[in-house]
Amino acid sequence: MAGPNDQQASRRPPARGLRVLLAGRSVAGQVFLLQVVVVLLLVAAAVVELLVQAKHDSRQEVGNRSVAVAAAFASAPGVAQALASPDPSAVLQPRAEEARKRSGVDFIVVTDTEGTRYTHPVPDRIGEKFVGDIGPALHGEVVTETVTGTLGPLIQANVPVFDAQGKVVGIVSAGITIAKVSGVVNQILPILLGSAAVAMALAMGGTWLIGRRLLRQTGGLGPLEMTRMYEHHDAVLHAVREGVLILDGDGRLQLANDEARRLLRLPADAEGRPVGELGLETRARELLSSGRTVTDEVLPAGDRLLVLNNRPTDLNGGPPGSVATLRDATELRALSGRAETARTRLRLLYDASVAIGTTLDITRTAEELAEVAVPRFADYVTVDLAEPVLHGEEPLRPGPAVTMRRVAVSGVRPDPPLGPEGHPVVVPPSSPQATGLTTGRAVLEPCLADSADWRRQDPERNAKVLSFGIHSLICAPLSARGVLLGLVNFWRSQESPPFEEDDLSLAEELAARAAVCIDNARRFTREHTMAETLQRSLLPQKLPRLNAIDAAYRYLPAQAGVGGDWFDVLPLPGARVALVVGDVVGHGLHAAATMGRLRTAVHNFSALDLPPDELLSHLDELVGRMDRPDALPDTGEDGGEDEGDDASAVAGRVPGGTAVSGATCLYAVYDPVSAVCTLARAGHLLPALVGPDGAVDFLELPQGPPLGLGGMPFSAVEVVLPEDSTLVLYTDGLVEDRERDIDEGLEQLLGVLAGRRGRDPEAICGDVLDAMLPPDPADDIALLVARTRVLDGSRVAEWDVPGDPAAVSGVRAAVSRRLAEWGLAELSFTTELLLSELITNAIRYGAEPIHVRLILDRTLICEVSDAGSTAPHLRYAATTDEGGRGLFLVAQFAERWGTRYTATGKVIWAEQALAGVTPPEW
Repeated sequence: MAGPNDQQASRRPPARGLRVLLAGRSVAGQVFLLQVVVVLLLVAAAVVELLVQAKHDSRQEVGNRSVAVAAAFASAPGVAQALASPDPSAVLQPRAEEARKRSGVDFIVVTDTEGTRYTHPVPDRIGEKFVGDIGPALHGEVVTETVTGTLGPLIQANVPVFDAQGKVVGIVSAGITIAKVSGVVNQILPILLGSAAVAMALAMGGTWLIGRRLLRQTGGLGPLEMTRMYEHHDAVLHAVREGVLILDGDGRLQLANDEARRLLRLPADAEGRPVGELGLETRARELLSSGRTVTDEVLPAGDRLLVLNNRPTDLNGGPPGSVATLRDATELRALSGRAETARTRLRLLYDASVAIGTTLDITRTAEELAEVAVPRFADYVTVDLAEPVLHGEEPLRPGPAVTMRRVAVSGVRPDPPLGPEGHPVVVPPSSPQATGLTTGRAVLEPCLADSADWRRQDPERNAKVLSFGIHSLICAPLSARGVLLGLVNFWRSQESPPFEEDDLSLAEELAARAAVCIDNARRFTREHTMAETLQRSLLPQKLPRLNAIDAAYRYLPAQAGVGGDWFDVLPLPGARVALVVGDVVGHGLHAAATMGRLRTAVHNFSALDLPPDELLSHLDELVGRMDRPDALPDTGEDGGEDEGDDASAVAGRVPGGTAVSGATCLYAVYDPVSAVCTLARAGHLLPALVGPDGAVDFLELPQGPPLGLGGMPFSAVEVVLPEDSTLVLYTDGLVEDRERDIDEGLEQLLGVLAGRRGRDPEAICGDVLDAMLPPDPADDIALLVARTRVLDGSRVAEWDVPGDPAAVSGVRAAVSRRLAEWGLAELSFTTELLLSELITNAIRYGAEPIHVRLILDRTLICEVSDAGSTAPHLRYAATTDEGGRGLFLVAQFAERWGTRYTATGKVIWAEQALAGVTPPEW
């Protein structure tokens, strides 16, 4: 059926024919464009052909001209004779240049049979090799070729020069450059293009006349095409899932497709009738009758919601009327609501995966779960965890009444009657929470007021919950990796709708994601606790009481996992003391176990009384082979403290699959008699020294390599420390963290220590940590502060002994007198016996000078030194032996004895307990 638009098209004025032809949408336009294309191709082909022919003719003419000039010059009288002359260039160059200018070629070059030029337009090129093929010319042939010579691309002719006997004695080459040939072609190019433009204009004019005549005769479309077009339009209108209504200017319905009839329930004879007679609802009737522009207007139509779009048809000169489209939004709105709900839930799950588990703290992880669910899913959230979980242990299986602890509460109001954080929660067997724990699935209580099991738990408290407005609950168990950790309760109150079955999956997903994070935190807590327990068991439980120093320490494990920092204070013979601070790279059980092994090794090496540099060398070798599969067990002489032996045993039980990645150590030995402190370090930070006058600075020590590298020696430095000096040893966790680089930390440490004159070590430890402890330590911190003392000279007695056994009696008498002065006369006999044996051994087996020293400390120390390097060995003499019992007696009467080596020899020492005598304080 033809409509108003079809009639309008039939009345389209022919004055728009050129625009229609150029658009190419009609048959006449397509024929016109095809003819234009054919004309353009023909004209372009003609131009190209002419240009190619002109270029070919020009090259042919240039070649012929070059041959003629070269042949004429080659046959000219005197050319052959000039080639045989002593200086051919002098004769031929002027003649060649004159001939070149007269003939109009670009060059005339004469060469010998070897290709050496005798002439050239550029005199500098004379004597150089000819560019081209002279082979055919040497055989008497005339050749034309295109080459790139010294003047650029060119066409040249090579002609032989014959002497009187007909022998080729030279070659003449003449030619013209391609640029000159192209210039000739360019001269005729405007003529060709002008001719082509005239031909094109005439052809397009004729084509336009033909196209216009065809357009007038067909009207733009033939009857068959118009019929097919309307058939297609009708099929589309009745096939689309959108209602279409066409109304004329009087408000009568001209066309309604099948979908419009279905949505509006139109009668069969609706077309041709006014809109007011179609039985439409008032709102729809008004909008359709108005004819105004409407976009996405929602209209009720019975039990449906329709979206209406209306557009007038006379905006661009069309017939009066309007076109309306309708679509059903009832199902779309329901689908969009469900899609929005799904999108909101997916967004909540995504935010939960980002917000939950940001730390490895169990309580904080539970709080993050509660915070992310409020208010987007629930109005209140409580998280209850089993007591063992909070300590990193495996939780108990649910029994008749499971006891948990509330660790997180979050809500839209701060005062819900759900129990505060930290308060114990008992889960009765019949409660919804118990059901969730038993089944492992979330439990829904859409209406708490109707839940007898829930109200029976705690009637008084649950009545307060209901009166507060909380009316709906979902209990979801927190379970990960087969381990039941606790419960999360989601509550809704006030205006929020009750939970539905669809909410269970979201609650379970939130609980599952949070449970994995809580279990990770639980595992970390367990490992952290184990590592920290191991670490603390391997560190000194208390420092020994010594007269040489007054010491205090602090050790703080990192929150992210304990490391391998350690410290020690070791008493040495001669009233000396060793101070040690070290750091094993890494965290966890392996670092703690490695620290224990190193501390045990330091104990054993210090028992040998090694100098600091030698001790570090032995420790370096030990670290280098500590975790190798073929490494031997750690060895060392007995003499370390019991706690060191325990540390070694514990370390041996820890798997050592990971190699030691590095360790640092600082070892210092302080002698209170001489006030000399000998220090050496292996990659460790410099110690700080607070002088008795309050001056603070770092001691300059040689930088030794970290332990385990091997091959590099260590150097020791001796420093005299005045009495009341304070030595501060520490690890890098004190001075370096994420917010502060190490240089800044060292400067801050000096600033804290400044002005601490007279402060005891305990107070200094507190001041340093108060000022420098980071809020979240990422590394262990070990701090050791020691204030030095100097032994009064009255407590030391020394004698030089000649190398004569007769001198021993005099020394014994002097020792007895000194012991009487110290109030230790009861020790005279034992001391004289010990010194007699030690001095006799030094005289018999050692070398002079021999020196005796008595030190009154917490024990009585007897030292005999000599210049020999041979140490005595304890042995058990047979009954028939006359000697060999001296050191046996020393070992029996002395509490401890031993040998240490010095730079000038050795010292044999023995200590006696002051039985029944209170040791005097310094």
